[in-house]
Amino acid sequence: MKATGIDPKTLLAIRDLELRARVVVEGLWSGLHRSPLEGFSVEFTEYRQYSPGDDLRYLDWRVLARTDREYIRKFKDETNLRCLILLDTSRSMSFGSLPYNKSDYAGTLVATLGYFLYRQRDVVGLALFDNRLHDYLPPRWRKGQFRSLLSKLGKKPTGNATHLGRALEEVIRICRKRSLVVIVSDFLSDPESWQKQLAHLAAMRHDVRALQILDPAERTLDFGRAAHWEDLETGQRIYIDPDAARKGYLDEFGRHQQSVRDVMNGLGIVHDVAPTDKPLDFVLLEMIRSGAHAGALTRVNGRDRG
Repeated sequence: MKATGIDPKTLLAIRDLELRARVVVEGLWSGLHRSPLEGFSVEFTEYRQYSPGDDLRYLDWRVLARTDREYIRKFKDETNLRCLILLDTSRSMSFGSLPYNKSDYAGTLVATLGYFLYRQRDVVGLALFDNRLHDYLPPRWRKGQFRSLLSKLGKKPTGNATHLGRALEEVIRICRKRSLVVIVSDFLSDPESWQKQLAHLAAMRHDVRALQILDPAERTLDFGRAAHWEDLETGQRIYIDPDAARKGYLDEFGRHQQSVRDVMNGLGIVHDVAPTDKPLDFVLLEMIRSGAHAGALTRVNGRDRG
């Protein structure tokens, strides 16, 4: 399967969030027909000729349109995945050195992942968090679930400080069925403030994934000229000369990132960094591949009608 490498600036210029998700997923989905790559819940293993009585849901209409031949897709695993996506909506996600910010990018990524899972008839839910969990959409399979997810994603970040640990405590309480739990955040808070809760979540045998959203400037301190900057979560204003501060900042940022990696690796959690200038189809494809290689994406038998 190949990704097209859609320029995020071009993609995020599309105002409709659902259309953005469709643009990314439709390209990847067509690739699934050409490659037996195990995805989140089903693996296309082979095609076979259609026989009278076969379930027409599995007829490959695209192949029929191209070749005028009727083929049925055969699956390795037809069980459904339960997924809960956690999205950081704290004010730090409002930062952006590009024409869009981390929140725009992360929201589009979540919509893309949600649409991908929905297309596979998987059970998907969403929880937004800042210093607590809010706007919770339980994982369900029902008509209109994806539209409900999009509605919640349409809200702009209004929270202040991030408290991932507290949000995870609430997830531990409400997410009892084994699930794929995807955490989308910049993870800029101290890992000690959420390590214990994350370990508890992993110990419950959830398949936990971390997608760290970072602006390119956060990784390089390439802000241009010296200026006063405001901390989005505390409101504190400080004068920063990027050239003078860069070395110390990069050293501190590097230590923080190493701490995040150490925690994730120690808990066996897949941790992907997604800079906001990286094409979203690349991010989604890497996540699918990491799931295929791990071979441990949680599945649930049957569909949860919630």
